[in-house]
Amino acid sequence: MTFEVRPASVFEDVQTLVGPKSAGANVCWCLSYRIPSKLNNELRGPARGEYVGELCRVQPAPGVLAYDGDEPVGWAAVAPRSDTSFARSRTIPRFDDLPVWSLWCIRVRPGHRKQGVSHALIAGAVEFARSHGAPAIEAYPLDNGDTRVDTTMAYAGIRKNFERAGFTHAADTTSVLAGHPRVLMRLDLR
Repeated sequence: MTFEVRPASVFEDVQTLVGPKSAGANVCWCLSYRIPSKLNNELRGPARGEYVGELCRVQPAPGVLAYDGDEPVGWAAVAPRSDTSFARSRTIPRFDDLPVWSLWCIRVRPGHRKQGVSHALIAGAVEFARSHGAPAIEAYPLDNGDTRVDTTMAYAGIRKNFERAGFTHAADTTSVLAGHPRVLMRLDLR
C-alpha cells in the first residue's frame, strides 16, 4: 500500500489525527514537547486547537500527515530540536551542537495500523526536515526489543522502525516511557 506524505498545513486533517473527540477536552494536540510547559499548562480546551491551527498556517508546518487517497491516516511531529523541549531535556541528551531536527510523535489512525503508515511517516518526516535544510534528524523511540507496546504509549515510535529507515543509535537516554527505555536515534542528512 502506498501513502502520500504531505506537510501538516491543513488544520482539519491535523485535528482528525491529534485532536479530541470533544472540543473542550484537554488532550495533548502534540504540543507537550513543542511548547514550554508553562504555556502547555495554560492552554485549556479549545485554546489548544486554536494554537495548533496557528501552527498549521506558518512555515514550516508542525509536522507531516500521511494520506490514503484524500483521507488523513497518520501524523508525525517534526521540528528543529531548538524549537522543542528536547533542546533543554535532562533525560534525553544533546548528542552534539549540530542544529538537528527532532521527530517525536507518530500516530496512526485505528483501522490503518499495520499497513506501513508509520514507515511512510518516518520517511516523510525525514524528507520534510531535509527540504528545510536540516543537517540531521533525531528520534527518541522506545527500545522495546520484541516486547509489545501499548498503542497509546507507542507515539514515540519503536527502535526497529527507525533502524529500518536508516537511523542509527547515537546515545542512550535516562528517559523511560511505558516501562521501556528510550534511545536517541539519528540519521545524517548531509
